[in-house]
Amino acid sequence: MLAAILMAAAPLIDTNASTFGMPDTPPAETAGTDSPDQRKGIDANIYGHIVSPESHEHIPFVTISIKGTTIGTTADATGHYYLKNLPEGKCTVVAEAIGYRTVEQTIEVKRNSTVEVNFVMEEQTLAVDEVVVSATRNETNKKSSAVIVNVASSKLFDNTASTNLAETMKFQSGLRIENNCGNCGTTQLRINGLDGQYSQILLDSNPIFSSLAAVYGLEQLPTSMIERVEVIRGGGSALFGSNAIGGVVNIITKEPLRNSLTLSNVTNVAKDGTAEFNTALNGSFVSDDRRAGIYLFGMVKNRDAYDRNKDGYTDIPHLKSETIGFRGYYKTSAYTKLTAEYHHIHEFRRGGDSIELAPHLTNIAEQLDHQIDGGSLRFDGFSADSRHRYGVGISAQGIHRDSYYGTDKNPDTYGHTNDLTIVASAQYTYSFERCLFLPAQLTAGAEYTYNDLSDDFPAVGRHMTQTVQSGGAYLQNEWQSEKVNIIIGGRLDAHNMVDKPIFSPRANVRYSPHRNVGLRLSYSSGYRAPQAYNEDLHIDVLNRQAAIIKIDPNLKPEHSHSVSASADLYHNFGRVQTNLLIEGFYTDLKDVFALSKVGEDEAGNIIKLRHNASGATVKGITAEFKVGMPGIFELQAGYTFQRSRYDEPERWSDNVEPQRRMFRSPDSYGYMTADFDVTRRFSASLFGNYTGPMLVQHNAGYIAQDTERLTPSFWDMGLRMAYEFRLSDFIGMELSAGIKNIFDSFQRDLDYGPAKDSVYIYGPTQPRTFFVGLKFTL
Repeated sequence: MLAAILMAAAPLIDTNASTFGMPDTPPAETAGTDSPDQRKGIDANIYGHIVSPESHEHIPFVTISIKGTTIGTTADATGHYYLKNLPEGKCTVVAEAIGYRTVEQTIEVKRNSTVEVNFVMEEQTLAVDEVVVSATRNETNKKSSAVIVNVASSKLFDNTASTNLAETMKFQSGLRIENNCGNCGTTQLRINGLDGQYSQILLDSNPIFSSLAAVYGLEQLPTSMIERVEVIRGGGSALFGSNAIGGVVNIITKEPLRNSLTLSNVTNVAKDGTAEFNTALNGSFVSDDRRAGIYLFGMVKNRDAYDRNKDGYTDIPHLKSETIGFRGYYKTSAYTKLTAEYHHIHEFRRGGDSIELAPHLTNIAEQLDHQIDGGSLRFDGFSADSRHRYGVGISAQGIHRDSYYGTDKNPDTYGHTNDLTIVASAQYTYSFERCLFLPAQLTAGAEYTYNDLSDDFPAVGRHMTQTVQSGGAYLQNEWQSEKVNIIIGGRLDAHNMVDKPIFSPRANVRYSPHRNVGLRLSYSSGYRAPQAYNEDLHIDVLNRQAAIIKIDPNLKPEHSHSVSASADLYHNFGRVQTNLLIEGFYTDLKDVFALSKVGEDEAGNIIKLRHNASGATVKGITAEFKVGMPGIFELQAGYTFQRSRYDEPERWSDNVEPQRRMFRSPDSYGYMTADFDVTRRFSASLFGNYTGPMLVQHNAGYIAQDTERLTPSFWDMGLRMAYEFRLSDFIGMELSAGIKNIFDSFQRDLDYGPAKDSVYIYGPTQPRTFFVGLKFTL
């Protein structure tokens, strides 16, 4: 049935930028990128093909662009391209494709002439030449960047059978994803052992993830809308403002490159028969002249509730969601571009007992219904000589949440939350041929963020209104050469919840004594404002009582100083490519935010107070190793050793001795992924995570009194196999199957019954699960 739909659609979609079987001479009317009106009639053109050096086979769908402009196209299915009516003079032609080394050629383009420019692209398993934007707020080569940037790509999403962002981010060094509530399934991303509130999550470089959005945000974003995710660990991220102490996660949505259509489904079935269905439909559509394009995405998800210990209370909640949106562009000229993005997410989740009943008819229920609408509009431009670059943009996201957090069939514990975030930004970059002693790139920008939050939960007397306004200006200069990169910069923020402006400096140095060796050193400072964060907007259910977080009226800003040093080594053994990265990090936190129980209110709700502790340090070493042979295999593994400790022991309960060790922060953890191309059409992937012992809190209820527990270690391994079929010249099909959490490594001491502690949950986020996937591409 699905194949029939795609067969019917095939005539409507031109899957190539030009005609199949294109010869090595330009056809009369092959689609490329038309110049703006003032350049029509110049008739300065280039054409060519892209081949592999070993097999000399043509490489299809390579992106061809003119550096420093918006001009570009995509090679067709036969590996040929054509660009017409280009600006006269010297230009640099760039060829890029996932899995290949980026290649550039500088040529002279003349009026009324056509030049052949062919490319030879080597396969590359380690993606060292990727272009990233998060390191300096400008496009830069990942290998030569002064800041370490890890990238999670669509290849990783596929090979780990990940359908949402929460599933895939655990396959990055220094990162962990954990479930923090057995009732509602709120997840948290930890970077270098720090809580999720210490990480800044960006969508297309915009900080629209508010405190409310961060409660369930990573699980709400389907991978079908994401091109890649860029991750900066630690303080190299000072230019992104508050909350970027632990690091930055920049989610880059997909941009249309060529005409294509994809329909896919991944079905997961747990060991007890509970199922999860994920179906996505995505389309990329580009005009013949390549001046306009739109990428449409949509996904529906339905997950059954999972009860591990069969006590009638969920350990993983029921979930239903629908996502739809687009990202599009219009190239207003050869040097300017307008980009727009929009997404709508509706998500319903329910945990507790008797989930088929209304929540107020049950013993325990946590029910959330989210309506999320967000989008952005951005205008970018270049000067003709590529010396000047500028961009202005605005983004916004609105969230409406209806909630129920209640026990004992209480009809009054319904609540609702509204949240609006608006971000406006502007940035200018100037490239110096020489600034003092090296070529340099000066970047200046400003950013304004407005967030209005209203959270009403009458049953517990919570009527929270919070308006956060912050304005930031940043300036940095990066001196660049093959051997040395030096970044000096800083950001000045004025925050309405902080008395004085806060200056956050950064300094980064990369030195390469050899082209295969990169040594980096970085320093930055950061801060967190005394405001409500994501966990403050979640209500725990402990021993049939609601646990509410309140903010100390004397809460002061939290400040940080971060230092890191690393060695990045590359070497090829014939066709085998290797990379070893070793990084040491140290973060000093002052006036660190902490939580402690302070009693109960008149309604019997447990009150936790967010207050300032004396301070804390997080330090450790991360090692990451990559090895691969193009077309054969690729292996990646990362391991982190660390210590997260308060300066002085912190008391969280009167029944437990004060503790210096930070909770839910293991001293060691790691990941691995291994991908094998068994044949040209058959592939296999092995992936997994290791989490060492960590200290967790266990609240009284099912147990007699509050206590602490050192958890066991966990191995969470998975396997995926996939085979590609060609149904026709236009339609491909991939069939995949596998298993997640092979060893069924899951928490063994869950609480039972209505007195359970909903936040006493740790370890892998799903049990042993079998999955099957089917994907059609056109």
